[in-house]
Amino acid sequence: MRRRDVLAAISVMATSGSPLCTPHIARATTAQPLRLVPHADLANFDPIWNPAYIARNAGMLAWDTLYGVDPALQPQRQMVEAEEVSAEGKVWTFRLRPGLMFHDGEPVLARDAVASIRRWSARDPMGQMIRAVEAELVAMDDLTFRWTLRRPFPKMKLALGKIATPCCFIMPERIARTDSARQIDDYVGSGPMRFRREEWVPGARAVFERFDRYVPRPEPAAWMAGGKRIAVPRTEWVTIPDAATASAALLNGEVDWWERVVQDLAPMLARNGNVVVRPQDEYGFVGLLLFNHVQPPFNDVLARRALLMALNQADYMRAIVGDDQRLWQTMPGFFPRRARLFTDAGGEILTGPRSIDAARKALAESGYRGEPIVLMAAQDIAYYKAFGDLTADMLRQLGAKVDYISVDWGTVVARRAKQAPPNRGGWNLYITGISAMDCIDPGSKWLSAKGDLFVNGWANSPAVQADIAAWYDATDETTEAATAKQLNEHALRDAIYAPLGNYSVSSAWRKSVLGIQPAPMPFLWDVRV
Repeated sequence: MRRRDVLAAISVMATSGSPLCTPHIARATTAQPLRLVPHADLANFDPIWNPAYIARNAGMLAWDTLYGVDPALQPQRQMVEAEEVSAEGKVWTFRLRPGLMFHDGEPVLARDAVASIRRWSARDPMGQMIRAVEAELVAMDDLTFRWTLRRPFPKMKLALGKIATPCCFIMPERIARTDSARQIDDYVGSGPMRFRREEWVPGARAVFERFDRYVPRPEPAAWMAGGKRIAVPRTEWVTIPDAATASAALLNGEVDWWERVVQDLAPMLARNGNVVVRPQDEYGFVGLLLFNHVQPPFNDVLARRALLMALNQADYMRAIVGDDQRLWQTMPGFFPRRARLFTDAGGEILTGPRSIDAARKALAESGYRGEPIVLMAAQDIAYYKAFGDLTADMLRQLGAKVDYISVDWGTVVARRAKQAPPNRGGWNLYITGISAMDCIDPGSKWLSAKGDLFVNGWANSPAVQADIAAWYDATDETTEAATAKQLNEHALRDAIYAPLGNYSVSSAWRKSVLGIQPAPMPFLWDVRV
């Protein structure tokens, strides 16, 4: 029996009162809460220290940003009321909107923004590039701060308002002064919802309540931009890692919204008259196989290229969304086909004929001699687990010895930050999936090649980093396209990571929930139950 048949059968049994029925999920005492099943458990809540989407999505509720991207991926003012840029582009002066307030009743001041920018920019690749040319960042008065640079940075507003993690969330100065290498334990926010820390049960539930003193912008909400008006007074994130259980809970009305539906169950849910199933957004997601660039064997580019030669993206895509090619696309590089900067330059290593024999030879030539390869994949995220199973099988076909670590996503997130040898708590490979909008341009942190980011295994490539810098300096689309083409070639040559394909992900919600917009994360503004 196929996996999708098993899942569907379990879900049907769960809705028919069988012994496999999902356990009852207790409803909150407050009237009409919104109950959301997120894509992962909120195990670590510091959206600067932890770049995982689950922390960003929670952070988007609890903290606000200076700018926010709209559906066209253009940064718009959010907490900023106005900005001025000097003629030579080196001095940026920002003024905050008046009346902004933290959840403890204190006003949001320029010094809070300055401290938050400093903590964010210590972790974020775009922020680090600005810091590299920074002359001064200082609060001028309660609402005004100035960032003076030694050279222009044309993409300043994009950096401060981007959707890719980590986002530049504005926190109280006392929290933002926490070393970026340490997790915060104070969650006083600036956003439209308050995090109820006392109700947080990692592995089970996270709760957010509307902050009635939040001051939304006057414009309509548009992704991270516009007026973030919260209609539902309370939102509960209910962690349900098992897909069949989540499906049954949605059908039974025990939850209202399932962020990422397992594709096997989407047709069955869509046939139910009380449920809506739609793609999250038009760009979808991209699967990634990440290499540890500092530990053998993948510190050798030949070993990394061997895996690019061996993997078959179509197999990875079919494993999670089936044969319907309307739901997936292969990628001859690092930019999705829908991206403005898409290029197939240098993509032959991914799109050419697959040869396990040639890949096995390349792996042997790298010096690999059968040492255990530690591969991590999250068992509580169905897509990642499927990718991990395929990768483990591919490695074995290449003659590799595989130590397959299938654990929860929170454990993967924690372990991937460790640079220790794999046999002492480190790793060689891990699986993730990212919103395709996180890799539509060279600003993607997954391509950053300065050797200092654990999320992409401390990748280090001077050629790739030079291409990225050239894109940041570009002020016209022609130059941007040329730098993207060159970057794709260099990043494939140096095998920064292995793209596994671009796939559609659907959300599902009860028809009683209104106002959900197509977006890469669950934006709660204007959502009603």
